[in-house]
Amino acid sequence: MSAPPRPLLPSTETSLRRQVDQAQRDWRAPSVCAAVIRDGHRLLDHVAGWGGPDAPAPSAPTSDIAAGDVQYRIGSITKTFTAVLILALRDEGRLTLDDPLGRHVPGGKHGGLTIRQLLTHLSGIQREPVGDVWWTLQTPDHPDFLAGLELAEAVLPPQRQLHYSNVAYAILGEVVARLDGRSWAESLSQRILQPLGLSRTTLDPATPHARGWFVDPYADRLLAEPDFPTRALAPAMQLWSTATDLTRWAAFIADPVAEVLAPATVDEMCHPQVMWDIDAWNLAWGLGFMLLRQGDRILVGHEGAMPGFLAGCYTRRSDSVGAVAFANCTSGADPGGLAAGLITTLLEAEPTPVRPWRPGAEVDPNARPLLGRWWSEGSEFVFGWTDGALTASIAGAPHRPPAVFVAAGPDEWRVASGREAGERLRVVRDESGAVVRLHWATYAFTRDPRVFGATDPASAPYDGPDV
Repeated sequence: MSAPPRPLLPSTETSLRRQVDQAQRDWRAPSVCAAVIRDGHRLLDHVAGWGGPDAPAPSAPTSDIAAGDVQYRIGSITKTFTAVLILALRDEGRLTLDDPLGRHVPGGKHGGLTIRQLLTHLSGIQREPVGDVWWTLQTPDHPDFLAGLELAEAVLPPQRQLHYSNVAYAILGEVVARLDGRSWAESLSQRILQPLGLSRTTLDPATPHARGWFVDPYADRLLAEPDFPTRALAPAMQLWSTATDLTRWAAFIADPVAEVLAPATVDEMCHPQVMWDIDAWNLAWGLGFMLLRQGDRILVGHEGAMPGFLAGCYTRRSDSVGAVAFANCTSGADPGGLAAGLITTLLEAEPTPVRPWRPGAEVDPNARPLLGRWWSEGSEFVFGWTDGALTASIAGAPHRPPAVFVAAGPDEWRVASGREAGERLRVVRDESGAVVRLHWATYAFTRDPRVFGATDPASAPYDGPDV
């Protein structure tokens, strides 16, 4: 966690609070709770409305309950925790993302589906368990769930298109339990909740917590929604949490704690695997995370819905800014949109400070002969030494992320991130040992522009078109 950022400007704080207040009124929600975090520090906790007659009213003048400590049900945001558990097991070598399900949960008709397909909602398996659970409000217990899995339909072929499935994440919870040698809940607690200090994130509601309501669409009255455990579907939707805890989760997504999951793995989870919104390309899915476009920004997180509750949690990773929002009503609210809007408002009012340039360490002697301008297929590239690494950028495009190389052997480098990630850069020298050209992803680079194939150092350089 970095040093605390400066407090919000009064105008920014007023704008953020007003967004929450307006949302509560427009949605006719009993309460809307929101929080904003930057660089690991909460800048705003705000509740609009009230919690109902059977629940604490954190915004009431007589309440001594901190707004950020009141639990709301977070529904499918639970899936992000399950996804992190799966990737942690992958990093430990217990599975690969392309393992068939049958390798870890043998004997079922869906055993050919892969872990990756289940994570990304590309399995094609039906959305909910067999048995009309959302009508009866009864979710099968563990043994019946696995037996009922045999009745679950493959409603689409795998990889055909994104088809959201709670069943898929229930299956992933079973994979976690089998590989980790303890229940999904125990694994969640010991691998994530305890290390990150998420003490108010629980499977069952813990006082103080909001009550879930159905808001009559035609009258100003509330009807209590039932509170029921999801049992075998818990890895998909069961958790309760608070603004305090969930902003810590947003901060983890921006700045991962290696004890929980390697930063490079969180980066991998945030890489798009499939588009949901194939017309506008505003919503994609990574490995368990939703990737939401807001203007020219991509936000990472998830949204959740349960009877009586709606929730949203998003992070702008490159700015280390996150927001969460809860509403204790069944429908008519958009906490995900509110969380995204709060991030946008903050960044537009108070942009992330520009990081100053500072001189760095000495250049690696093996990299020094590579620095400067190179040409390939008519395009000019600039190779430099930045932040202790060899980098390459297209000339004239300084704001595009550069390729970052790591040494891989004598006169050989590999791209660690950026353009052509994973590809090899090979250095070619003449008899005197001078560097005469580079081969990057097999494409030749020379010190001057040449026609395609003219890479022999003895050949004439390009001197303009024939006229």
